[in-house]
Amino acid sequence: MSYTLVDAGVNLTNHQFDDQHHDVITRASEAGVTDMLIIGCDIESSQQSLELAIKHLQYSTAGVHPHDAKSATSELEAQLAALANNKQVIAIGECGLDYNRDFSPRDVQRDVFRRQLVLAQKLDLPVYLHERDASNDMLSILKEFNIRGVLHCFTGNSPALKHYLDLGLYIGITGWVCDERRGKELQQLVPSIPLDRLLIETDAPFLIPRTVKPKPKSRKNEPALLPYICQTVAQLYQIDEEVVARKTTENFHRVFGLEDC
Repeated sequence: MSYTLVDAGVNLTNHQFDDQHHDVITRASEAGVTDMLIIGCDIESSQQSLELAIKHLQYSTAGVHPHDAKSATSELEAQLAALANNKQVIAIGECGLDYNRDFSPRDVQRDVFRRQLVLAQKLDLPVYLHERDASNDMLSILKEFNIRGVLHCFTGNSPALKHYLDLGLYIGITGWVCDERRGKELQQLVPSIPLDRLLIETDAPFLIPRTVKPKPKSRKNEPALLPYICQTVAQLYQIDEEVVARKTTENFHRVFGLEDC
């Protein structure tokens, strides 16, 4: 492979990667994935993500996922700000709304989401956003703020995509796009995402691309499989994989303020 890639979202602190971090990152590098964004979903995993980013020369986020919003305390802002004081932390998140599973009460989700947007705006950091079945409330809240960032793992519909793009957000595409069953609508929408707003991500260990051959016995996704997403996205745009790789790398650097790094 003649190009390199950036994985714009990997859950490296997930228990499925315990004691495997070095090997996972080594395999990613061998597959051309030179950089990755390690995602924090609560205070503990945000701290762990930072530690992994420092150890392996990668990047991380600090935030509270809507699933974990119910566990947020009055110390949330201070805890996230302390983590964000490290240069490896390049975004606030994963934060947002999830009305699909409702692991946290919706009013609590909205409150904790707003608190993180206030902090991101105060710290002048991008946000790493999560949304499931909550686009109306998500868009309403986002319009209250002047933020930049990425809508991670987009699987929504055409109106939602248009609104997110109108807000200036970047759009993260995962292995969902490689699913010939669930990913049909997303496959149709991908070419309408401007190339200068596109990011690709594995969301590992979840959402393994169904185009991987032979299928791994573990069914566990990892950053080394990002090229499969790049290939499918390139086919949908009807352009070379190298173009997708170059543009998504440039976009990653731009949205997270790494252009001078």
